Amino acid sequence: QVQLVESGGGLVQAGGSLRLSCAASGGTFSRYVMGWFRQAPGKEREFVGMFGPRGATYYADSVKGRFTGSRDNAANTVDLQMNSLKPEDTAVYCCAARTRGGSILYSSPSEYDVWGQGTQVTVSS
Repeated sequence: QVQLVESGGGLVQAGGSLRLSCAASGGTFSRYVMGWFRQAPGKEREFVGMFGPRGATYYADSVKGRFTGSRDNAANTVDLQMNSLKPEDTAVYCCAARTRGGSILYSSPSEYDVWGQGTQVTVSS
């Protein structure tokens, strides 16, 4: 059974940085498509970035140039470095796994089958 655990959230001032980490256990991490999503109060879950098993990366336009993901198949982790944070980045951030893999962009939450519990990121103005 695959489990995902996020860490690294917190409170930061606008312009600051945070690094989130997602650790996976169980299954074969190297085969999974991994994604980061976020959900702000009253809003739908939003795609942040996707990290494919062979290194493909995609980012939402809203975070491109500010957020960078890194995947370590040996450590079963996928991190999200968030720089130049804005108040509108405030949300619960979740990592997700698409355990059947794939080789295209998967940006819809429905395309992922395993989710972490999420970590809160709050950016103050």
